[in-house]
Amino acid sequence: MAIVPDAARRGNDPVHRSTRKPAGGQCLRWLLLPLLVWLAAVQPAAAGDAVAAVLRQRVAELRTTGRLELQGVVLGREDILAEFYARRGYQPAWDDPRRVAGLLGLIGRAAEHGLDPEDFFARRLQELAQPASGSGPAARVDLDLLLTAALIRYGYQLHFGKVDPTAMEPAWNFRRGFASDADPVSVLAAAVMAPSLEDYLRSRLPGGPWYRQLQLALASYRAIAAAGGWPAVPGGGVLRPGDRDARVPILRQRLRVEGDLPADLEVVDTESFDPGLAAAVQRFQERHALVRDGSVGARTLEALNVPAETRVDQLRLSLERVRWLADDVPDTYVVVNVAGFRVGFVRGHELAWSSRVVVGRAARQTPVFGGLMTYIDLNPTWTVPPTILREDILPKLRRDPGYLARENISVIDRNGRMVDPRGIDWKAYGRSIPYTLRQEPGPANSLGRIKFMFPNRYSVYLHDTPAKALFDKPERNFSSGCIRVDDPLALAELVLDDPQWDRRALDAAIATGRTRRVQLQTPMPVLLVYLTAVADRSGTVRFYRDVYGRDAALLAALDGPVQLRLPAVPVATGGKLGPASL
Repeated sequence: MAIVPDAARRGNDPVHRSTRKPAGGQCLRWLLLPLLVWLAAVQPAAAGDAVAAVLRQRVAELRTTGRLELQGVVLGREDILAEFYARRGYQPAWDDPRRVAGLLGLIGRAAEHGLDPEDFFARRLQELAQPASGSGPAARVDLDLLLTAALIRYGYQLHFGKVDPTAMEPAWNFRRGFASDADPVSVLAAAVMAPSLEDYLRSRLPGGPWYRQLQLALASYRAIAAAGGWPAVPGGGVLRPGDRDARVPILRQRLRVEGDLPADLEVVDTESFDPGLAAAVQRFQERHALVRDGSVGARTLEALNVPAETRVDQLRLSLERVRWLADDVPDTYVVVNVAGFRVGFVRGHELAWSSRVVVGRAARQTPVFGGLMTYIDLNPTWTVPPTILREDILPKLRRDPGYLARENISVIDRNGRMVDPRGIDWKAYGRSIPYTLRQEPGPANSLGRIKFMFPNRYSVYLHDTPAKALFDKPERNFSSGCIRVDDPLALAELVLDDPQWDRRALDAAIATGRTRRVQLQTPMPVLLVYLTAVADRSGTVRFYRDVYGRDAALLAALDGPVQLRLPAVPVATGGKLGPASL
């Protein structure tokens, strides 16, 4: 057994090792080892401190100047962004590459919503997210800030729409805010930390049946446009069923693209306008609010030759208009699509009933807004609105003094007394008329036998009408702003939802000829909207002419610069923040 000298034993003994003096190169390693251990421990903390310092500096610049330029991208004052990082203690939010990839994927698919990925810095973020783009504190901070700003913009546009509806629709009164007045910074933080950003947004952003069906239609028409669209049908005389014409093969090809003409339909004579082709033309006409005569006249030809890209834009506009409504679409409601001349009753987000309507003409447009229907009048009177009295009825009275008697209209003075119209010199009055005209109940009453009231500042309501022939027109913008309903008693049963007021009871009350007011047990939301493109669950897509000329301005704004009106931010770090604009 070897005997170990005492000196060697002490060198290997942990208790005594520190007293041993290293020799040569071992001395330098002995001195550097604690330093390397210390550096390994403090370098991440030092790097984190550097990132936090840059973040603090960037946020301070944004709050002070209201402007921040990052990697060629300019941000305006965004209080949610600044407050988000302040509450995090100026720590980065996008350390997980999977979360970054998830956000970039959502942004890259923004076109599925009719939005522009470049509104969310798509190309720049893809470049900055590459490893070769830099890894210093400044580069990390710039990427982190731009990712958060992109998420704010993306969530904002999906929740509120890109365009401010009040700039497009003067009567707009729908709610625009976070549900239950949630703190937007907390919502942003929850989105960033969610296991799946896509799932989090899908559960909280608009995505009802209207929206999803429009998205499917948009994808379909984008594919059509990408494949070259459809051929233009040449002009000429009216093409009618039974004709033979060199344009017929092109018409067939055109109708196959959208599916109005089945691709497998047998054709004996390619130039013959046969019954199968006539039926396809009628399907096309029905989808475009045209006269369903099966012939290709000027209006049908015009609709056939609208480019596929224009139809894509119409679908994008409808998606934007539906986003505007996100916070005001309950489970059950009455909705009027002014552009489509239709009214619907929706229950549980499903269309339970629909009917034709007549809406305001171009000079007296039906406004777009929301209200609560609270009662129905049976056998209503009609108080002539001042504009109609001045512009429509007064000229008739000047020409025909017997007009009022034939129309069962009473004249009431400012003291509420009925006066004899035969003693009034109607030619003496212009803009100011000291009388109220009231049409009494009856078959000729302009409101028909029933009126649906949702009190509003525009004196607009839904009602019956004696002018039934107008419902046979494909485009029905003939009223002075109110909405005439083709089947008003069916609508009354639905909104009353009361077994005591079924169709038989309504008919009996109307038969008395007496005016009667029926209160709704529960107020019914009414939405007046303007959609020039709609899609249903069957996949049928309908396009309507822009009768009020509103699409062009909205499309320009949708394709224009980003404008944010962010909700107010509760401030946890001092200072006063409010709605921000970019």
